[in-house]
Amino acid sequence: MSIKRISKKQPDNFEFDSDNLKKANRIINNYPEGKQQSAVMSLLYLAQNQNENWIPLAAMKYIGKFLNVPYIKVYEVATFYTMYNLSPVGKNFIQICTTTPCMIRGAYKLVEACKEKISQNENEISEDKKCSWVEVECLGACVNAPMMQINNDYFEDLDKEKTLKILDQILKGESPKPGSYRGRLNSEPENNRKTLLDIKNA
Repeated sequence: MSIKRISKKQPDNFEFDSDNLKKANRIINNYPEGKQQSAVMSLLYLAQNQNENWIPLAAMKYIGKFLNVPYIKVYEVATFYTMYNLSPVGKNFIQICTTTPCMIRGAYKLVEACKEKISQNENEISEDKKCSWVEVECLGACVNAPMMQINNDYFEDLDKEKTLKILDQILKGESPKPGSYRGRLNSEPENNRKTLLDIKNA
C-alpha cells in the first residue's frame, strides 16, 4: 500500500480561476449559514482539477481562508482521502487496487504491467509525462477483481495481458474503453443472468 507523499516542490500561491470561483460559491450556497466547512471536499476536488490533478499546500491554505476555517482542517481532509493527490501525477493517473479480493485474483500482475510500461516505482511520472501509477486500498469493485482506476474510469476483470494493452493504448494517446474486460455487463455473471429471469413470477 502506498504512503501519501506531499510534494517537495510547491507553488507559492493558488487561487480559483473565474470558472471555479463561480462553482465554489454555488457549492457553498448549498449549505446553511455556519456550515460552509462541509464544502471542503468539493472545493478540494475543484482545486485538484484546476491544478493538473494534484493539490498543493497553497490550495489548502486558500480553501481554509475561503471557508473561514483553520488550514489544518483542510489539511486533515486532503491527507485522509486517497482521491486527493498531494504531489504531481501523470495526465493518466492509474490506481491499482491491491486489497485482498483483487490481490487473490492477480492484482500484482497489474502492478507488474505498470512497472514495465510506466515506471519501476509508484508515484513516479513516466518520462513522457503521460502516466503515473500507485497501489491503493479497496476501490469498491471487488466482484470484478482485479481492477484499476484510470482518472475517473474503472477497468475491471483484468489480467496482465489486458492491462498491458490498455496501457499501450494510453501511451499512444488513445482512450481505452472502461468497464469489464471479460464481457460482463456491470457485475452480472458472464453469459448473462441465470436467475430471476421471469420478472412476473419473481
